[in-house]
Amino acid sequence: MSLDAQYFADLYAASEDPWAFRTRWYEKRKRDLVIASLPRQCYQRVFEPACANGELSALLADRCAELLCQDIDPTAVGLARDRLGDIAHASVSLARLPGDWPGGHFDLIVLSEVGYYLDPTDWLQVIEQSVASLTYEGGLLACHWKHPIAGCPQDGREVHRMLAKHMPLYPVYRHEEADFILEYWSCQPSVVDLDETCP
Repeated sequence: MSLDAQYFADLYAASEDPWAFRTRWYEKRKRDLVIASLPRQCYQRVFEPACANGELSALLADRCAELLCQDIDPTAVGLARDRLGDIAHASVSLARLPGDWPGGHFDLIVLSEVGYYLDPTDWLQVIEQSVASLTYEGGLLACHWKHPIAGCPQDGREVHRMLAKHMPLYPVYRHEEADFILEYWSCQPSVVDLDETCP
């Protein structure tokens, strides 16, 4: 993470929900759009870095057999573990992007509200690591607030321009509103889910 860890520590010192994920209609609606837009009913192994307090994570857990979440902030990790405590196939670890990238492969990677905290060099590394970590039929979802954020090296538009430039995958869809961009890429040209069901 290009921003210092203290940036996030200060946010969580002031609130357990610094972005109002739990209370703002904007955030709930965006999460619902993210989940509804996933083209497959069930994914085997999902990776969500920068999971914050785990609100999106809880919904992703319903759509996969194994969920790995990470966050740079110890308070966020604790909150996400509490949120996912009853879900045996979900785990949360303390980690910093791009250096603490997990091993193994995933058939879904979710980069939600994380890119603008990284400078372009680190963000490009995350993009490359993501592509290298996808399974043969894997997909990558990215969703970001479009407007500048004080202290952040990029805004959401810049984050998605880099994704468009460096993502060697098939674009499946792009949903853009006044405030955010939601995109999905797939390793294969078709992602029709014919027979998968979640456990």
